[in-house]
Amino acid sequence: MSAAPTDYDNLVAATKATLGRIAVDFSPAVFASSLAAEDMVLTDMILRTGLPVSIFTLETGRLHAETLGMLDTIKDHYAYEVLRMKPDPVAVDAYVQNNGLNGFYDSVDLRKECCRIRKVDPLNRALAGNTAWVTGQRRAQSSTRAELDVQERDEAHDMTKFNPLADWSEADVWKYIRDNNVPYNPLHDRGYPSIGCEPCTRAIEPGEDVRAGRWWWENPDSKECGLHVVDGKLIRIKPAT
Repeated sequence: MSAAPTDYDNLVAATKATLGRIAVDFSPAVFASSLAAEDMVLTDMILRTGLPVSIFTLETGRLHAETLGMLDTIKDHYAYEVLRMKPDPVAVDAYVQNNGLNGFYDSVDLRKECCRIRKVDPLNRALAGNTAWVTGQRRAQSSTRAELDVQERDEAHDMTKFNPLADWSEADVWKYIRDNNVPYNPLHDRGYPSIGCEPCTRAIEPGEDVRAGRWWWENPDSKECGLHVVDGKLIRIKPAT
């Protein structure tokens, strides 16, 4: 007799079912990948089954070399080329000229403006013309994501947003990676559970929150880059009905 499915098995099955439903009922759909561990789980699920969900990443110009290296790793492992969405070079040059290369350390507003130019605006271009977008967010990642739903209505972009891993724990993510030989960013082995731009991310200490290394000089309630906010404020997207 085969063993009964575990909670983890059911979680994986439910996530694959969600991705399958997205591909069928919400086409065209895109997956916004940060190339971190959670996103590699979804990348593996999408590409192993050939789901028609395109994958892009925000190549901000300030990413770690290890993160950029994941693009070649994905191409070698899955024979798939992730679309690179880059910021407007004119806007980047203007920001650097007015505020300095690392002006984002000076205030939350300047940091969010940098994120807008390098991440939010390219995201908006990547989402244009699609019916739904997919993220690798999990509720357990931070207090700002505690009420995350698997399916939400993103009014700001007038589309449906899916967080298929919302119910997953960090242990679930790494079990899937180990069990399926999924490649992952080597920075995770060096104390980086959450990885963003290089100057805005540090390794964390044992016992720290998993996102403590992101914008570590700011208060915890401001630690979102703007990809999941509206008008500069973190807003709960309405659960889809």
